[in-house]
Amino acid sequence: MDVTQKLVILGDAAKYDVSCSSSGARQSFSHSKDGIGSVHKAGICHTWTADGRCLSLLKILLSNCCIYDCAYCLNRVSNDVPRATFTPEEIANLTIEFYRRNYIEGLFLSSAVVKSPDYTMELLINTLRLLRFSYRFYGYIHVKVIPGASDELVSQIGALADRISVNIELPTEKSLKTFAPQKSKKAILNPMGQIAGKSLASIEERKKFRSAPRFAPAGQTTQMIVGADKENDLQIMRLTQGLYDSYKLKRVYFSAYVPLGTHPLLPAKTTAVPTLREHRLYQADWLLRFYGFRADELLNERMPNFSNTLDPKCTYALTHIEQYPIDVNRADYEMLLRVPGIGVLGARRIVAARRHTRLTFDNLKKMGIVLKRAKYFISAADYNENLSYLNYSASLLAPLLADKLPANINNVNQVSLFDFVK
Repeated sequence: MDVTQKLVILGDAAKYDVSCSSSGARQSFSHSKDGIGSVHKAGICHTWTADGRCLSLLKILLSNCCIYDCAYCLNRVSNDVPRATFTPEEIANLTIEFYRRNYIEGLFLSSAVVKSPDYTMELLINTLRLLRFSYRFYGYIHVKVIPGASDELVSQIGALADRISVNIELPTEKSLKTFAPQKSKKAILNPMGQIAGKSLASIEERKKFRSAPRFAPAGQTTQMIVGADKENDLQIMRLTQGLYDSYKLKRVYFSAYVPLGTHPLLPAKTTAVPTLREHRLYQADWLLRFYGFRADELLNERMPNFSNTLDPKCTYALTHIEQYPIDVNRADYEMLLRVPGIGVLGARRIVAARRHTRLTFDNLKKMGIVLKRAKYFISAADYNENLSYLNYSASLLAPLLADKLPANINNVNQVSLFDFVK
């Protein structure tokens, strides 16, 4: 099998891995002027295909010849698919040739588990060493760590890559035992903890010695499949919050479950999870990372899933309607972030502008605040209580804030806010 045939097979096999975003971090060996490639933000130009793949990175698997039989995975050992394996030299050469032709700006490299986790990691490390030291490629490299690999190999790969990640696979330990019995929670979380510890140690060391080597300067991420089992959105968001708190992850990616053939461990009737559910989880994840929300503020045992029609921020506002209206001339920055229609940039503009004048609705509109949503939850200098939209009940406001979604969307395991707002 020639390299072109391998590229077709292993490029297509990589499309289900969504955690390939790039970063502008600088590697310690990228200060040299005689290498090629850049990890700066301006050097990573994203081009998205219809199925969500990022074409600015050469996104491939080293191999799809896996020893595991995970029910949800296309590359499971029991699945009848074409198999291929690159050599480290082939991947390094492909990356350089694609870069020279201006097709890509970096590499996203993952792999099935070939022979053993350690053997696969050694192949990945050899590939990165060729790129960094033989080809002197200093562009962005994101590589997946194989769960179960030794600590020493994890340390080596973190010194070569810009970003590394360990896929947590499924949201609960029960789901992992059901659909991927050859994997364990410990094997996944151990390298996460090691990566977090080494990243922190690297940061502290560089405070003392600026020439100290960096360890995965763009941090670590993870990805989980949602909807393969019966876990609810509350369980997923609590896990996400815990990963951010415990392992200092840069980002958690969600992948809506897609049935890829039949498997004895899968239910007899299995359908793809609606992308709307994935979308809601990403919206909530954004609130956790940038807006100061906690998982238990967005959902609870009574409302364990996100609404079909309302985004998580609007849902929060309507279920905590007693907190509003918020006076934009007095509210602190953190409270402004809890208003639908006010983002991080808008909140900063409000805090800066109100030092010099009392803000009106017209001022807010000029700042770019989305008054179509925010007007229901704020007061300003020209606020008229008699005309306040908050004279409406939460149940009357809900239809005004609802997303416009296609009528044929199949919302599996989702709930409506009207079940909870009286």
